[in-house]
Amino acid sequence: MERNKADKLIYEIHAQVCSVFSNAKRLEIINLLRQGEKTAGELTKEMKIAKANVSQQLTVLRDRGILTARRDGQRIYYRLAYPKMLKAYDLLREALIERLQEQGDMAARIRGKRRE
Repeated sequence: MERNKADKLIYEIHAQVCSVFSNAKRLEIINLLRQGEKTAGELTKEMKIAKANVSQQLTVLRDRGILTARRDGQRIYYRLAYPKMLKAYDLLREALIERLQEQGDMAARIRGKRRE
């Protein structure tokens, strides 16, 4: 495969993976699975949402290659396919927290100026 085609393929896959991060429930699932594999039932209890919603998000995550699953009897256990992706998850989260802190600092300065 020539380099340009390979780059375009990587961009496409990158965009697909990043689209997973556009849903808060999927982000929560990814974060919960950093501790190890879990069943849909366990995730449902921890997230306090309907099992149908958890199952829908698990399907998206599996289809995008973010999760893998293994069956043990009647239970299906989900885990992160590439735990290395947690680095990107964590970096983005840290950047967002910094952004919120900066916005909070700015809001506090603005409020302080208005009181003067």
